[in-house]
Amino acid sequence: MTQPLLRAPTTLQPRPKADPTSSTASLDTQTPLRTPQQSRPPSEGRHPVSGRSSPKDNASDRATTAFIRRVLCPPHASGGSDIKPIEELLPPLTSSNDVDLQLYAIIAILVKECIYSWYGKITADQMFVEEVVRIAAHCTRGMEGRIRKLDLESLILDEIPELVENHIIAYRVSHSSVRASGTFSHRTAYHELNPHPALSPVPDASRDTSTTEQSRHEADYRQLMAQGALAVMLPTEDLDNTCLRTLVADVIAGTILGTSIGRRVSEGWFIWAVMIKAMEAVKAQVDPRATGEEIEVDTRSRLERFGLLSERGEDTRPSEAGRRSAFSEVFWRFLQYAYLTIVTVQFLIIGLFTAASEPRRSTWSARVTAESPVAKPIEAPATVLRPLLDFRIFSMLSTLFDLSFRMPWLSGSLALLQQHLVASPLVVLRVGAVDGLLDQYLHHLIINHILNASYIPSLLSTIRKNLFPRNALPPAATEPPTPEQQAELKGQCAESLSALLPDFLARAAGLSQEGLVKEVETELDVWSDAYLNKHLAYQILDLLVVRVLPEMGEKGVKELMEARGIDV
Repeated sequence: MTQPLLRAPTTLQPRPKADPTSSTASLDTQTPLRTPQQSRPPSEGRHPVSGRSSPKDNASDRATTAFIRRVLCPPHASGGSDIKPIEELLPPLTSSNDVDLQLYAIIAILVKECIYSWYGKITADQMFVEEVVRIAAHCTRGMEGRIRKLDLESLILDEIPELVENHIIAYRVSHSSVRASGTFSHRTAYHELNPHPALSPVPDASRDTSTTEQSRHEADYRQLMAQGALAVMLPTEDLDNTCLRTLVADVIAGTILGTSIGRRVSEGWFIWAVMIKAMEAVKAQVDPRATGEEIEVDTRSRLERFGLLSERGEDTRPSEAGRRSAFSEVFWRFLQYAYLTIVTVQFLIIGLFTAASEPRRSTWSARVTAESPVAKPIEAPATVLRPLLDFRIFSMLSTLFDLSFRMPWLSGSLALLQQHLVASPLVVLRVGAVDGLLDQYLHHLIINHILNASYIPSLLSTIRKNLFPRNALPPAATEPPTPEQQAELKGQCAESLSALLPDFLARAAGLSQEGLVKEVETELDVWSDAYLNKHLAYQILDLLVVRVLPEMGEKGVKELMEARGIDV
């Protein structure tokens, strides 16, 4: 429904980009959000994350900016020579303009769908929307400060892969148990192996109330998560506003978490579609321009090369493959692989020397831990720095491809190599131990190529376009793809994944290209059940909340509210 243009914001004044801060109860009353005198041009205090952008990205950013203006700054939506950038109209959310643009687009969608849909019918006053935006800015700045203090290496490459690996193992065990016994459903077996309170009881067609009861538990869980996060992040005066707190909690629990985890993100077809897009992005970055089969020696004459000879003359000439000698094939293949080897060795040597000159990983991790304004959860009081080669990402990949069953020789060889690199009897060979040369090199690659802040705007943009197509909430009655469409989507995903796998893996497993695609397609069934995927999604959510807001791992919502002096 088209919303009427509302009155111009009066309190949302431009503010400088401040250093990231963490939000605690003692700092809530010291927020400088109502001081317009501190305004300054965005170029003095804010900086973009990414540097060069393509014309397509620029057009998308202009459309996003126009959408934000229409929703959050209606009087400033029309063009003109004196139009101000949104950095001067809205408070900063983070330390990056590019990230703020994507976050404000998400906030604009939520405001348009969840607030204007009823608030615009009551009054044209903009003060309530301004208050919501101000609270969002306060929370995002505090969240940024907390995220900067996290050990993201361990979180992304060790803790989350461990949850994914447990999901894969529980899925396979539950399905094999059902096939062996046939006395209970695979969902019941999975829930017993990998339980979560929000997904209990297991929906059962024989019990009409089980689905309703499970949905109610899931909604209560999301509401508790939202209320707990607000009890930690909100300023005290806003936390004491029951109406505002309830509205924001409903938006987070119902619209954000309910729409994402509860409906779309947990669907198997959605996961396959995301994987296809991710593989396309990877191919665009790493797909080689030429392979051994593509390097051809053009021995045609100029007349043949430009198509100036008749077809009859071409038919009388021998084929290109017949005229090329075996020596020529071997020679050009040798040149190609020699070039690739030199480039690889050069890359490794430069990377190793660069990593050796960087600060040690133990020093970097100790600095992050010392700067953290919050304590670690009770269940992990002492964190021991582990080698990167010992992270669960490698074990998860081995479990995902089922190497211990398909190629036990390869799995055993890799495990033995890992053990020698991490804990070899000879100290000189422990290059994979903490602060070893290989450990430093991997740390350097992760920091510069995986945990690169320039990826955040594009990641947020992708999330927004998938969760909120056309800058709107997806209809509640949206029909999922048909079984035939889902099977086709899974096949496309299998083809994209198999295309990135080295050819020697298929040859070592005795599989043709078609056989490899079928095997990958079978493994993709791990993500086919939305109810099982919710277990993993909510477990990842629990982990992120406890790491970013460790107070929620120690106290309940009521205790957090009472600690802030709020009566519940």
